[in-house]
Amino acid sequence: MAKITYVEHGGKEHVVEVANGLTVMEGARDNNVPGIEADCGGACACSTCHVYVDPAWAEKLPAVDDMEEDMLDFAFEPKPGLSRLTCQLKVTDDLDGLIVQMPEKQI
Repeated sequence: MAKITYVEHGGKEHVVEVANGLTVMEGARDNNVPGIEADCGGACACSTCHVYVDPAWAEKLPAVDDMEEDMLDFAFEPKPGLSRLTCQLKVTDDLDGLIVQMPEKQI
């Protein structure tokens, strides 16, 4: 289980324990964290679970694959190296302490 901090665009933090095997998106959805819409349900077919990962975590996460990279092109104000789709981040003990910030809006 990993403790993940979701930061709303306005700065409000939600610290949530997410079970291993779920995605960071499912952790937000299951705990009613606002700012992650997840319209496609985690199929990597939209960009409505887009976040900015804390810079300290950017190099610790698995690499972005081609499908995620394509979907990030549709995200609101993506930031190279920091933008990720939370549906593509599987939770493991290694993600304990992860901090993600939601963009101003999801599109």
